[in-house]
Amino acid sequence: MNPGVYAKTQGHKPAVIQPATGKMLSYSELNARSNQLAHLLHDEGLRAGDHTAIFLENHLAYFEAIWACLRSGLYFTPINSHLSATEAAYIVDDCDAKVLIGSAALEQTAELGKLAPRCSLKLSVGGAIDGFADYEMALKGKPATNLAEERLGTMMLYSSGTTGRPKGILRPLSDAPAEKGSPSVQFLADLFGYDKNTVYLCPAPLYHGAPIGSAAAVIQNGGTVVVMNKFDPETALKLIQEHKVTHSQWVPAMFIKMLKLPEAIRKQYDVSSLKRATHAAAPCPVDVKRQMIEWWGPVIDEYYSSTESAGMAFISSEEWLERPGSVGRAKGKAFHICDDDGNELPAGKEGVIYGEVPAGPQFIYHKDPEKTKSVTHPTNPSWINVGDIGYLDDEGYLYITDRKSFMIISGGVNIYPQQIEDALALHPKLTDVAVIGVPNDDLGEEAKAVVQLAPGVTPSEELTEELKEFVRAKLGKQLVPRSVSYIDVLPRMPTGKLNKKELQARYKAAAASAAN
Repeated sequence: MNPGVYAKTQGHKPAVIQPATGKMLSYSELNARSNQLAHLLHDEGLRAGDHTAIFLENHLAYFEAIWACLRSGLYFTPINSHLSATEAAYIVDDCDAKVLIGSAALEQTAELGKLAPRCSLKLSVGGAIDGFADYEMALKGKPATNLAEERLGTMMLYSSGTTGRPKGILRPLSDAPAEKGSPSVQFLADLFGYDKNTVYLCPAPLYHGAPIGSAAAVIQNGGTVVVMNKFDPETALKLIQEHKVTHSQWVPAMFIKMLKLPEAIRKQYDVSSLKRATHAAAPCPVDVKRQMIEWWGPVIDEYYSSTESAGMAFISSEEWLERPGSVGRAKGKAFHICDDDGNELPAGKEGVIYGEVPAGPQFIYHKDPEKTKSVTHPTNPSWINVGDIGYLDDEGYLYITDRKSFMIISGGVNIYPQQIEDALALHPKLTDVAVIGVPNDDLGEEAKAVVQLAPGVTPSEELTEELKEFVRAKLGKQLVPRSVSYIDVLPRMPTGKLNKKELQARYKAAAASAAN
């Protein structure tokens, strides 16, 4: 249901709470303000199928913007608030946005506005920006009632761009009534058990598909979203206790940071209200997940999916304890494992993962037919490959090995960095770790571990040998990284994903420089 339905039955209930600011958005307020914005966009000439770009930090206005679009038949594109003005402007232009909603709190927004001349309306949230109309003033006087004709809109996300310029992932608009809400969002709600009693903690940035999708699903079902400005491990535990959080969504990097808190701090907080703590976005090291289940109980769920594919795998704590490392079995559309030529492989055989999409024009990369073709199965157009490698067991449980683009081929041997990263994830002297391939004259490539040390730890040859021995003991000598480099901070995105493109470029350039 859209907020208008709940505005009538539970208007005073918080739809969104933002503890860092002490602000709250009730269902009545969300309904009224999203309607006002919908009228503003309509008066600006936007009609079903047009695009709006959102460049905000985690802010209550995010929810007003997405619900205005969802009830107006519009596409909305959330943009990573950490991008430079130039990088963000590429997305604004590429998605053909007619309206840009930007934040005065982000220093790039003023420059972004200058780089987005095709936007007929630019709205400034939280303060004045040259060239932008004030968001609050623009809403004043607009009706708080529904548009005469409402149509369900949807989101158009962009890929992370870690292997090139980001691409828009475009789906056709749904024919579902706007009042009833999005069927794909409802699928999430049904899978994760969101209802009117849900209190959902969102510790991640709203520009990412998983957090905004789950937050929308909670509101579509009458629950409450508690949104963090940014993730902090102890603050997250505190909020679970204070708000009696029932549901939450995480990435493994967040689990690792919480597990590395002193035990005395972890024990201070009551997390017994949690019914489901879901994680996705990146493979979770087995030891990390096992420790989280021991701490929080069997409430740790996991799913695997992609924005492009309609396929989703899901696994509960109980299932995972029987099959450590699996991301689950397919819910709805199936997964297929194929070799590089597209031939489907039997259970236990490792290959490229394809997820099914419904037959027909359900997904394209915006303005890039060649990219769309490159991820489509050569003989089955309803199978989409998003670049992961893995296998299915005899019962249909899926295991992810790594990203195909991250695989290291060293002396003819395939090395998957994720295995080494998982082995080192909980080493007490490390805060973070990445493993990449770098050139090697004899082997073609070699594995390099790039590590961020824990506070108070200093690099040394002894520590390098200790880390190598740690991997050798867990994985064997073949997977021991040939070299270890120390870095102040790894380039990890707020979503938890490592920017390996940046790391690879840095160390390949260093290797080339050393060779000259």
